[in-house]
Amino acid sequence: MMTPNPTPPAFEPTPAVELHSVSDSKILGVSLYSTRAEITRLYKFAVSTGLNQVNISGLPNVLETESLRVEGRGKATIHDVSVTSAKGEHVPTTSAALTALLKKREETLNAQARVDKSVTALEVYLASLSVQHLEYSKLESVMESYNAAGEKLDGKRAELREELKALQAEIEQEQARIAVPHENDKLRVKAAIGVFAEQAGDVEIALIYAVPHATWRAFYDIRVDMNTKEDPVKLIYKAAISQDTGEAWDDVPLTLETSTPTFGLEVPELQPWNLDIFRYTPAKSARRKSMAPGSNLWHGGAPPAPAALSQLRYRRFEEEGEDGIEERRSAEPMNVLGASVTSKGNVSATFRVPGQVSIPSDNEAHNFTIVELSLQAAMSWVCVPRVDTKAHINAKITNASEYTLLAGTASVYVDGSFISRSEVPAVSPKESFDCPLGVDPSIRVTYHPVIKKTSHSGGFLFAKTATHTFSQRITVFNTKSLPVSRVKLVDHFPASQHADIVVKLLSPALVLPSDNAAGSVKAKGATALGASTQKIKLGKDVIAQWDGVDEPDCVVESLGLDRKVNWICSVAPQAKVNVSLEWEVGVSPAGAHVVGL
Repeated sequence: MMTPNPTPPAFEPTPAVELHSVSDSKILGVSLYSTRAEITRLYKFAVSTGLNQVNISGLPNVLETESLRVEGRGKATIHDVSVTSAKGEHVPTTSAALTALLKKREETLNAQARVDKSVTALEVYLASLSVQHLEYSKLESVMESYNAAGEKLDGKRAELREELKALQAEIEQEQARIAVPHENDKLRVKAAIGVFAEQAGDVEIALIYAVPHATWRAFYDIRVDMNTKEDPVKLIYKAAISQDTGEAWDDVPLTLETSTPTFGLEVPELQPWNLDIFRYTPAKSARRKSMAPGSNLWHGGAPPAPAALSQLRYRRFEEEGEDGIEERRSAEPMNVLGASVTSKGNVSATFRVPGQVSIPSDNEAHNFTIVELSLQAAMSWVCVPRVDTKAHINAKITNASEYTLLAGTASVYVDGSFISRSEVPAVSPKESFDCPLGVDPSIRVTYHPVIKKTSHSGGFLFAKTATHTFSQRITVFNTKSLPVSRVKLVDHFPASQHADIVVKLLSPALVLPSDNAAGSVKAKGATALGASTQKIKLGKDVIAQWDGVDEPDCVVESLGLDRKVNWICSVAPQAKVNVSLEWEVGVSPAGAHVVGL
């Protein structure tokens, strides 16, 4: 006869494992986004056979509970996870120092009251004296005694006033110190984790959670060497990091994410766009009064775009302090360890900051260098002499690196001198962006007075036509000891807005895409689109073209409609280049008054 197997013994209850997040764990990594951070913490502890209750306290109050994940390593199984918020500690309203200060203030107020009573008693005593009771010979000594006593009391009263003022300042300072929350008040979230272990041993669990109040932004130093042709631009990519999550990040690996987490972002839908005839309905006087000035009276119409409303409602103002002039260093500069690009997706990039970093929870900006890049740039000088004869330097910088440049502010230095602050747009690898470098006084542009000639045509039986011919000359003088290969001069001539006014461009002989409209430019040559994009060579050093023809987003059909012309000039050292813009305006009848001429 077989004896039944004995019932296996039940697991005995095990004591709870109590861990404090700050002291009993290590941060394995921080992934920092533009508005939040993802923290990974590792905990090591011993478990007993059976179900173990692990309580982890000291997690930040701002922890997003929906983001909490638990991963384990070892021969154990994670059963359940719950998150609670512990009650805050009693916030003190006083202190020993504050009590002593309040007592001293009360004593000082009592002393002040006694002085006031003494002054009042002295005044009453002086008023009580009469001729019958006071001899004239004693009057002088009485007044001297009164003045001496009054002066002493006035000095004491002034001293007490100053003492009260100082005490009040100390009391307010101590009250402000007491009101500051304790550091532990920001770490009151508790996680309870059930861990089932088949046998006793050491296990590891990792807590991964997201917290707000952490951010980073990109900013740059752009240093340009005008005497170097190869890679003249050094771009220093920096990150300003701040966090106020309640827990300090001490010696942590930091990864910067360029993507922005979004939640519930759906594809927008177009709403119906209806048209109707306005029907006038007499409104009551009260209704008319309630209508705001500028209210739209038309029914229907496309609803405004949400982005447009956001631009109307919100404006961002960001101002930073001015940087000082960089000191020139005679010693060889130190090498900077650059960040590594750990992800190069088509949507965003991830930067791994070299080494370990420490960022306290103080909501202050802490700056780190991501990488230093040596980039190529095409320099150009742009001048609009009709408005200003200053030549502005512009660098078209090509991002030849594998780093995605985020939009941010750049401090621009030219030959070691601080020039200005500029905005860097979002730039992907292999893209280019324009960076203004200020004004170059060594390129001098002269805008000569315009030369005007007028002639008339037509006989006795016909209305006369007045023809006005204009000639504008521009001179560029390069005072440098080096040649300048790309100086762009931009000017324009008038456009006709009336059929009786005809404008012709004489020089340079550029062609518009279309010349069929009344009052348009009448230029010789083909009117095909290809002719409008032509570049007319005026000597070996000057090319004339419609302004905008060399822009990447150029629309050929719109070239010349704004009547803007530019010249691209190459100017040798200590040399001058002259260009001219000539046009004529025909007005019929000759006596018509032309506005804007």
